[in-house]
Amino acid sequence: MGMTIGEKIIARAAGVEEVKPNDIHTITLDRMMSNDGTTHLTVDMFNNDLKNPHIADPDKVVFIMDHNVPSNSPKTAEAHKKMRNFAREQGIRLYEGQGVCHQIMMEDYVCPGEMIFGADSHTTSYGALGAFGTGVGCTDFLYAMTTGTSWVMVPETIRFNLHGKLREGVFPRDLILTIIGDIGANGATYKIMEFGGDGAHALSVNDRMVLCNLTVEAGAKAGIVEPDEKVVEYCKEHGREAVHMFRSDEDAHFAAVYEYDLDQIEPVVVRPDFVDNFATLKEVEPEKIAIDQAFVGSCNNGRVEDLRAAADVVRGKKISPKVRFLVAPASQAVYIEALKEGIITDLMEAGAMIMNANCSVCWGSCQGVIGENEVLISTGTRNFKGRSGAPSSKVYLASAATCAASALAGYITGADSVK
Repeated sequence: MGMTIGEKIIARAAGVEEVKPNDIHTITLDRMMSNDGTTHLTVDMFNNDLKNPHIADPDKVVFIMDHNVPSNSPKTAEAHKKMRNFAREQGIRLYEGQGVCHQIMMEDYVCPGEMIFGADSHTTSYGALGAFGTGVGCTDFLYAMTTGTSWVMVPETIRFNLHGKLREGVFPRDLILTIIGDIGANGATYKIMEFGGDGAHALSVNDRMVLCNLTVEAGAKAGIVEPDEKVVEYCKEHGREAVHMFRSDEDAHFAAVYEYDLDQIEPVVVRPDFVDNFATLKEVEPEKIAIDQAFVGSCNNGRVEDLRAAADVVRGKKISPKVRFLVAPASQAVYIEALKEGIITDLMEAGAMIMNANCSVCWGSCQGVIGENEVLISTGTRNFKGRSGAPSSKVYLASAATCAASALAGYITGADSVK
């Protein structure tokens, strides 16, 4: 029996010829990433609970401050200080202010075929380069950091064959939200979501990151797109070499196979308070749901393509006086590129507030927090109750273009309605 991409990556990490679903293997990790959401807890356990603490390989560990940057309280400042000091003492590479953790990892580290643990659920993003990225808690991260190893039960794989191309005005975010709407928030629990077909290969690496990033919202252990020449080019452009370009064998077993014609995907607006509370823009638009705030950013939709799409909608227009429109580039590199293109100018002239490169509104703890009964339309990753502010607030999820159009209109609408 052949193996899937994810199974091949696990086999490589375990140093064995073959693995199959439900096997349990000890694996050697290629990289580990932790952000300021939980690193201080890991540091406390390292210092207080281990008899002979040491880092197995500091070169494999990356710390990134992105959730509360710059610090928003004395408590956060102390957590950041602990993180800085520990990184300095242990020789760990630390990023502060350069951007969202997953964007930084993609820009500077991830290679196809790697096994990567991240102390953040959206570590699944790394499958855009054909890697196995998965989120773990701070206790599992501590073990991985101090031993360089961990264990994994081999997940089953669900295959998504993508055909054709997305129509103009439809984005990869609409596609993955449609898929989650179809299979449900538990539809891929502890499984690998594998994407392939000509439609997958037509997508850029950044577009693939959108797909893989949100696979965890369907419960997936990992999301992986078949690597191809675009992956090779991306790695080369970022100073790395693509070596382990795994593809599923023809006789690989999949738990399920889904077929999607991309030209049939429509713009999506996910209603509160669940990521699978699916609706199309056509269904929501007639309701003219008033919004208080719009947000473009996050590890899912904060790249230059997303900022460009938002700028294309608002260029030469003005944001509704009833709406706050916040934009947070995913990294400094994205910010600089958007500056060079004039995207930032277009957004600011329309009335947008440009934030520093960080998790911002999506995280809901440092910037753009929404108040009682307020409504947010967002390109963030989640819309759970209280995710971005008060428990009574409501979060709708949509593409950057739809968020920008809604900011202009003052209610949820699409880009075609504000031309």
